[in-house]
Formats: sequence, C-alpha cells, structure tokens
Amino acid sequence: MQEALSRRAASDAISDQGWRYLLGALRTSVPVGSLVEAAEVMARVVAACGSDADGHLRADLRPDRVVLTLQSLDQAALTACDIDLAHRISATVRNGGRQTGPDIGTGSPRSVQLVEIAIDALDIAAVRPFWKAVLSYTDEAGADGPEDPIVDPVGQGPAMWFQQMDRPRTDRNRIHFDICVPHDEAPRRIEAALTAGGRLVSASHAPAFWVLADIEGNEACVTTWQGRDGA
Repeated sequence: MQEALSRRAASDAISDQGWRYLLGALRTSVPVGSLVEAAEVMARVVAACGSDADGHLRADLRPDRVVLTLQSLDQAALTACDIDLAHRISATVRNGGRQTGPDIGTGSPRSVQLVEIAIDALDIAAVRPFWKAVLSYTDEAGADGPEDPIVDPVGQGPAMWFQQMDRPRTDRNRIHFDICVPHDEAPRRIEAALTAGGRLVSASHAPAFWVLADIEGNEACVTTWQGRDGA
C-alpha cells in the first residue's frame, strides 16, 4: 500500500496537465465529438494505465466528453501511482490530438467537480445505518466506523457524510450539498450563485469552504482542497 499524498503535493503535481484535485480524487475532461470517439479515447487511456486501470481509474463517457477520475480505490486516497497515471493519460491523450482539461474558462457547461451530501445529526451512529440502507450505499474504503462517510458502491451517486450537531436545530435546514470545485473555479462559481439570487452566509473557513444560501435560507457549500489541515 502506497502512502497517501498531501493535498498540495497532489494538486501541484498535476495542475499543469489539465487535472484538478478534488478532495481525495483527481479529475479531468477530454472533449470528443461522439460516443465512438469517446470509446476510442477510453481504449487509449485504459491501455496507458495497463494493469493499474481497475484499481485507480473511473470514467464517464458522453457524446461530448470523457470525464476521467483517478484515485487509489483501496484507500480512497491519492498516491504516487495516481499522479503517474495522470501524466501517462495526459500524454496519451495529447498523442491522439486531444487534451485533458478541467473545463474552466472554456465555455463548457461547467467545470469538473464532485458533489457530496452532508447531514447534520445529533446521533450520527443512529442515523447512518438508515441512509446506508435506503440508498444501498457502503462504507468508504478504510472508513467503516459508526460516524464515517458512506459512498455509492458503483460510483454514480454523491458521497454522504455526517456533521455532528451539539443541540437540536429547527431554524435552518439540516441537509446540504457540498460542491467541491477546482480551487481556481471557486470564485466564478460563488459569483454565479450570488448573481442568481443567493447570499453569502459565511466565508470564515475559506478557501476550504464558503457557505451560501438561496433566498429561503437553504444552504450549500462551495468547497476546495485549499485551507485544510495546513496542506
């Protein structure tokens, strides 16, 4: 088992290759013109990864893009192997006349991102089994404690994590979305949300996260890897 990389080390190692670090995973996008082209790109990428593909690579193929995600799945973390694979994939994509990119400032519908759902609870150990069962989710690799996050075993749905409350709360929502965006996408995303009628609730933990709310007070957090644990 390889040692997990720090957030800054992971981000610095791949940003110039068109990948972005998103809280435990690397993600990039490759523009294509059809599903046939997407399949061709994917075949090249899998060949570049070789025997490491199954344990590190996930992909979403669409007629207009291939979205690639790297993570050491047995640890739910990033290792040197993931960095090496990112470089190999980007080189392979370039050799095929395409490029890997985060879809920032390109006119794309949105940048690469990860979405998580957070549930505030007084007794996390009591509510966690319900959400695990009703969503048919499973424990995240290396995190099977009674208060740990849960994840979609096939990687289609957002991860869910539980935030400890210290007292009952009825004056605000207790479920919110965390939208993890590239660190260089956060200002634009926040500005768009505010222009669309939202308000900034708190920036006290920025750049780790900004708390935003809609006109009725329902909250969402725009998050990045920065400002966490000093990394």
